[in-house]
Amino acid sequence: MLSGHTNLSDGTEKPRRILAVASGGGHWVQLLRMTSAFEGQTVVFASTMPSLRAEVSNHTFYNVPDANRRRPIALVRLILKTAWIVLKERPDFVISTGAAPGYMGVFFGKLFGAKTIWVDSIANVDRLSMSGKWAGRFTDLWLTQWPQLAQQNGPLYAGAVI
Repeated sequence: MLSGHTNLSDGTEKPRRILAVASGGGHWVQLLRMTSAFEGQTVVFASTMPSLRAEVSNHTFYNVPDANRRRPIALVRLILKTAWIVLKERPDFVISTGAAPGYMGVFFGKLFGAKTIWVDSIANVDRLSMSGKWAGRFTDLWLTQWPQLAQQNGPLYAGAVI
C-alpha cells in the first residue's frame, strides 16, 4: 500500500476528477489495486482492452489503442485518442501504473493542467521502465515499488501495491 498517500480528498471539498490509465495485464491489475484511494472521487478509466470495461462498470471507460514505439501508426492513434480524452474529461489528476497509454495520459494531463502521479510497475525490479523514466519528467508524484530503485530526485519509494 502507498502509505501516506491513501486518499485524494479530505472529504470537505467537491469530488476530484481522476483519469486512471494503464495498459492491460499487470499494469491494469496494479492500477485497480489502488482504487480505494479514489473513493468519493469521480474516476474515469482508460485501458487497451475493451473487455476491462466490465471491471469498472460504474465508471466511464475509454478503450485506447495498444501501442509502442515499434508500432508508429498505433502510437499516433494512441496520442490522438489520449489527448482527446484528457481534453474531454479535464481531470484534476492523472494516475498511471504504466506503459505507453499511461505515459501519454500523464504527458497530456500535465500539459492541460492536471496533477500527475506515476507508479512504476512492480515488474520492473532491476530498473525503471522506459515509460516510467520518460514519465518522471511530467509527474507531480513519481513512485517506484522497489526500494532499491528509489533516487533522491525521484522516483520515490512508498511501498508496493501488490
